[in-house]
Amino acid sequence: MAVNPGELGRKILLASRNELYLSMRYMDLAFSAFRYERNDGNGYAGTDGETIFYHPLFLAGLYEKDRFLVNRLYLHMVLHCIFRHLWKRNGREIRYWNLACDIVVESIIDNLNIRAVKMRTPGRRLYIYEELHKKQKVFTAERTYQYLLRFDPEDRMLSRLESEFLVDDHNYWYREKDRKKRQQQQNKWEDISNKTQTEMETFGREAGKDAGNLFETVKTENRERYQYREFLKRFAVLREEVQIDADSFDYVFYTYGLELYGNMPLIEPQEFKEVKKIEQFVIAIDTSMSCKGELVRSFLSETCAILRNSENFFRQMEIHLIQCDARIQKDDVVHNENELEQYVAGLTIQGGGGTDFRPVFEYVAGLREKGELADLKGLIYFTDGQGTYPKRSPGYDTAFVFMREADESDVKVPMWALKLVVEPDEFEKDAGREKERSAASCGGIYQDGGGDSNAY
Repeated sequence: MAVNPGELGRKILLASRNELYLSMRYMDLAFSAFRYERNDGNGYAGTDGETIFYHPLFLAGLYEKDRFLVNRLYLHMVLHCIFRHLWKRNGREIRYWNLACDIVVESIIDNLNIRAVKMRTPGRRLYIYEELHKKQKVFTAERTYQYLLRFDPEDRMLSRLESEFLVDDHNYWYREKDRKKRQQQQNKWEDISNKTQTEMETFGREAGKDAGNLFETVKTENRERYQYREFLKRFAVLREEVQIDADSFDYVFYTYGLELYGNMPLIEPQEFKEVKKIEQFVIAIDTSMSCKGELVRSFLSETCAILRNSENFFRQMEIHLIQCDARIQKDDVVHNENELEQYVAGLTIQGGGGTDFRPVFEYVAGLREKGELADLKGLIYFTDGQGTYPKRSPGYDTAFVFMREADESDVKVPMWALKLVVEPDEFEKDAGREKERSAASCGGIYQDGGGDSNAY
């Protein structure tokens, strides 16, 4: 009896899924998360995060050549979803982004010690992995994308790289979907990714022995994300500020009074409103040789852009900007957004020695003893992380901020501190959004920007 080609393709995918499961039981949820749908209009296979679309003849030819190729294809698509590559492009150049995602996924599969996907790794791939390892300990699509941008291969070389790592069709990633549907799919895979990490931790030795660098990459991708703007709100204090409190205003009595007495309302809105904003704050800037001046400016421009939003800070505030390496180099105090903009524009980095975090905390402790920072709620330390940390908590929230351009994966901060990682390539994109918000609110256009980047 003749076999339906579509059904044959589905059976091949199911067989591949089952073989992968026997070798990687900690990924059961991920392997079982798809529907299968035949698509004769495309010569490859691909996924949109919900369905695996396949061409029957493509799958049959791949299976006939070597069933391990189908296993690698299936796992390749699963890893794209676990790392949420489908939803994280965010305006990045599409060819570089697609290639970066494929390189990361193939490097993980090539590194697996699992018979179901084990094949000889070509020397040209090993060379590329070696070059990338010089810049990053744990491969991620964002870091690899940054590497490709800096490397900027000519079109012929780019085509060769794409051909080398081409496995699935990424066109399904960018199909039109409503925002709610897209967010639901992303949330689903974020949940699957977190559960996969938990399963890998549970399986322990088995996962560690056979999974190569998969576990480290999953942990890196699953690091909790923050919006920098939202993170800064942790340091807010409650104060009364002169503004109309619309939330406590009852329009019923107001309009009733106008109707009853003509032009005399029975109630007027309160002129003071309790709000939570940032009043006192410390930004410490590591000026050691490893922290580049342009990265420091990007970080400060980011903060400056957030300050433009009056919802985050009081009109009068006190922000200490401390430059330091192994000792305090300079302490500048700004009191409003204009002063901060001027500081960023004229910033001159002072220092360049080694890094010691303790002098900053000792200096701030001295200011607090004098009563100068009595309401201090937090300190952000922009650094590469390579230095001597204080042994004890300073008594206020502290975050060490790393730029994702550096490999921060092996940097350990104290238990009492938070660790934030921001993406340098997000600044320019978010700056545009910040300009749009500012223009909409004040009817003008800002000439310089910043933005609220994703932090990891």
